[in-house]
Amino acid sequence: MQDVILRQSPADQQHYRATGVWPDETLADVLRARTAAHPDREAVTDGKARLTYRQLEDAIIRVADLLARSGIRPGDIVAVQLPNWIEFIPAYFAIERIGAIGVPVSIEFRAREVDYVLRTTGARGIITCAEYKKFDHQAMVQALRKDLPELTFLGVVRGQPTGDAVALDPVISASGRPQGFAEVGTDPNAMMRMMFTSGTTGSPKGVTHNHNTSLWPARMLNMDMEVGEDDVMLLYLPLALNWGYLSVLQVVLAGCKLVIMEKFAAEPALQVIEAERVTYVATAPASIVAMLNVPGQERYDLSSLKTVISGGTSCPLETIRAFRARIQGDLIELYGMLECGGYHTYTRRSDDPEKVAGSVGKCGTEMRLRISPIGGTGAVPQGEPGEIQSQGPATQMGYYKRPEANAEAFTEDGWFRSGDLGMIDADGNLRIVGRLKEMINRGGKKYYPREVEEILYTHPKVLHCAVIGLPDERLGESNCLCLVPRPGESATLQEFVDFLKNEVAIYKLPERLEIFEEFPMTPTGKFQRHELIKQVVARDG
Repeated sequence: MQDVILRQSPADQQHYRATGVWPDETLADVLRARTAAHPDREAVTDGKARLTYRQLEDAIIRVADLLARSGIRPGDIVAVQLPNWIEFIPAYFAIERIGAIGVPVSIEFRAREVDYVLRTTGARGIITCAEYKKFDHQAMVQALRKDLPELTFLGVVRGQPTGDAVALDPVISASGRPQGFAEVGTDPNAMMRMMFTSGTTGSPKGVTHNHNTSLWPARMLNMDMEVGEDDVMLLYLPLALNWGYLSVLQVVLAGCKLVIMEKFAAEPALQVIEAERVTYVATAPASIVAMLNVPGQERYDLSSLKTVISGGTSCPLETIRAFRARIQGDLIELYGMLECGGYHTYTRRSDDPEKVAGSVGKCGTEMRLRISPIGGTGAVPQGEPGEIQSQGPATQMGYYKRPEANAEAFTEDGWFRSGDLGMIDADGNLRIVGRLKEMINRGGKKYYPREVEEILYTHPKVLHCAVIGLPDERLGESNCLCLVPRPGESATLQEFVDFLKNEVAIYKLPERLEIFEEFPMTPTGKFQRHELIKQVVARDG
């Protein structure tokens, strides 16, 4: 766990503890307290099953007992690749109960991506589903295990296990607690979870967090958004993504109720809001637009809504106006990233949504940011653009076994370099103006193009290739493959989609193909990605 340490200064750590920002409690401590306070209150439903706080706590302990009996020990790493099913929560939270480290994996990831996560972490176990959307996840993992001797445990949800895999369904659906199970006391400052994000070279990096850095952003947003025990949160964002995970933490901290949707669909979302009396929704602009465009949307009773919080990409002014005219509740815009805890800046209920449109508000409580000269430290004058750098109690511990990445990511005075470009406007709000990094953000799902390009370069028709993000009104960015084919070769979009579809997640697949004779290059022979984007946009007139 090289170079995975607390990034907060000793003085800041002392301040966070003295003020209660870091209460040095674990997620298990929080959930036990909520269960003791109201054991029969409904904690979570996915529309098919419902769990009270007591039932959820007991299910977590049953799965934890199974993991311990299967040889998972404190400090071991266990991956979880499940869709938005209710089983995800007891499966993932059980890992913490035995002092192990959880690594959620996108359900959209395929063999190459899953293998990278398992191999990089040295995972001892993985919990997955038998099949999802006609893809056999269990078979994929069983094939990968042949070259992963450390991966000794495979748990399977909603399906018949094969080989030595273990069925979790009867464990999760049972009742009561196992005899003789002893929870492992965990250090709130020790690493308890890891999530992968792509690096600037396309090599995914494991971002690590402990209990204190994980619980604060959820506690902070609950406080600033006034989330309490009577709230009902709707979640269709993936549980395997940081925002989805933090939303669950928000629910547990507040002692309220979570409603999970397996996938977003506009009209079913409206039906759920009405039926479950949802008060809080975490979403993206594209989903808001989709709900507004449902024919007869006004017939749904959405009067329970208090907060709709949007992130991933900026919400257009016309969308804000349509929302205010037709949907009740406050529309909040949020900015953050996994490395700084997920929630960093956001607009407030007291803001005029139209006046702050295009901004992502001010820092959350105890979080700090500065706009620094690119590649430097300190701060530029207000109103000038620069790199967004952050500090605070939610800052990550570091990239797992990547000391060189940590050295690059943190300034000498301890600030995290986001790689995003921003400016502080006259009202003190942060406005995002661009990116230093090459990351593509398609509908809130982010990746770096080089990981796809490296696969494409193995295709016999490819001489040069580049995947770029093009401006997209609905998604923020869409995927465009720019290609210089080998002499005499012709190519179609579909053949490259077919070439990639079993190698990478669907949201990384190209949606457009543009053919070039040559790419714009720097004097050192590197192609200019931003110039390439300009040329493709120019082709559209």
